[in-house]
Amino acid sequence: MEKRFFLALLLTGVVLVVTPLLVGRPPATPVVSSPTSATQGGRTDSGAVTAGAAGRAAVGAPGRDAGARPATAEIAPPETTMVRTASATMTLLSRGAAPTRVTLAELRSLSPASKGAAVELADGSQPLLRFRILAASDTVSLADVPFHVTPGGPDAAGVVRFESVGNAPATTIEYQPADPYRTHVRVRTAAGGRAYLLAELPTSLASQEADTLDDIRHLAFAAKPVHGNARGITFASVDPGERKLVAGPISWAVTKTKYFVIGLLSESDSTPFAELDVTGALRDGKLARHASGTVVIPLVNGAANFDLYAGPQSWERMRAIGREFETANPYGGFLQPIVQPFATIVMRIMLWMKRVVKLDYGWVLVIFGFAIRVLLWPLNQSAMRSSIRMQRVQPEIAAVQERYKNDKEKLQQEIMRVYQDHGMSPFAALSGCLPALIPMPVFFALFFVFQNTIEFRGVPFLWLSDISLHDPLYVLPLLTGASMFLLSWIGMRNLPKNPQSTTMLYLMPGIFTMFLLNTASGLSIYYLVQQIAAIPQQWMIANERRKAQSTR
Repeated sequence: MEKRFFLALLLTGVVLVVTPLLVGRPPATPVVSSPTSATQGGRTDSGAVTAGAAGRAAVGAPGRDAGARPATAEIAPPETTMVRTASATMTLLSRGAAPTRVTLAELRSLSPASKGAAVELADGSQPLLRFRILAASDTVSLADVPFHVTPGGPDAAGVVRFESVGNAPATTIEYQPADPYRTHVRVRTAAGGRAYLLAELPTSLASQEADTLDDIRHLAFAAKPVHGNARGITFASVDPGERKLVAGPISWAVTKTKYFVIGLLSESDSTPFAELDVTGALRDGKLARHASGTVVIPLVNGAANFDLYAGPQSWERMRAIGREFETANPYGGFLQPIVQPFATIVMRIMLWMKRVVKLDYGWVLVIFGFAIRVLLWPLNQSAMRSSIRMQRVQPEIAAVQERYKNDKEKLQQEIMRVYQDHGMSPFAALSGCLPALIPMPVFFALFFVFQNTIEFRGVPFLWLSDISLHDPLYVLPLLTGASMFLLSWIGMRNLPKNPQSTTMLYLMPGIFTMFLLNTASGLSIYYLVQQIAAIPQQWMIANERRKAQSTR
């Protein structure tokens, strides 16, 4: 059985290496300030356009619509309008009627360039959103259209209304905060016939993390088809000039970094977006810092309503919004239908434990790892004792195999008889491998949860400043590898000498140590506690095995 056990560990190690490559407070009353002065400041398509072709007909790289009909109006200096809630401040620019940045007052930047300052979601080179109107005969960019700003509104308190000025189609865009990170957006335009609003998502976001390169590698678009799982498209997966399409209908589309999201959500699944069109951009060396993504939104009688979310990837907050928005970070590759639901279960358990024990997440992981091992104790006990019984019958099985090696039918009958005489199932050997495999789904789920869940960001534990980052001293990975070696060594006590088992004794701890060196230290905390908690049981079973051998 020990061969099968260590073979299972080897397969687990292979999966650990392959898995990364495949790669869920009450609203404050908003206060709208008066506009303040600021010093900063398409292409033509003709013919009928269908919903499925809308993005492909007029979606190009943002700001490069050389043939678009320009708005003819005297260009006035733009104004900025601040919309504040208890958690965020959105800056809206009058030219283009779009948000240019969002400041999250309750969250701190970890970036070396702005460490300790409030997190600021901004592209750095252009507004966060830019709008175009695609009508039957042409495309009009609103990016340079001046808008008149009207703080407040006659219909609802807190509304900021922008009304276009000039010869562009008469357009009104309204923003009304709904909660600390979400804003209702209403667009009305005089463009006649079948028309679409093209909303250009941020082409990049400034990093707010200590590991800036890792944050850049997480830059991605994601969209959720109404009838399917969320789909992610990393910036790095789209070559310059290459286009990828997430066909509609879709419930939402986002630009995301490791821990922050800016995205648009349809008002409901009955009024979905048409599609998300993604185009790759030039790279900075090997880094894909930019890409363009355009959401195609049908205009019904010249109107479109949707929500703008600009904030953290907070699992609970995003899940409360609905439409599976907590899956804005789709992970698991082709295993997503299995991995993501399991990760959701693990996340719910962790959040529940955090509320109950009222401790930091580092200690929650310690309790969680210990609890998993305690819950598995009966199964481990049964499986390990089954392995002892298998060891007892191995000499008889070997004798039967030698005696009937030329008669397969008789061989099978005799082996079954041996198992029956000892009151065992022929599948008992397989059950001995289960204890090593059952904890792995939790391990994989935590691996993905730590990749993009902001709940663990910046959480200290012992000498660690942030359990979402790797251990800078590499103490935890080394301790985890050592505990795994000790656990395997204890498990091999009183077993027949086996060269293969000896190889695995050294190989598997090495594989796990290398894997954990650059993963979230919280993952090492969980697995180290599991290994330590399993040592007493492994020692007890080894002693039972010794006693069983002495009675033979």
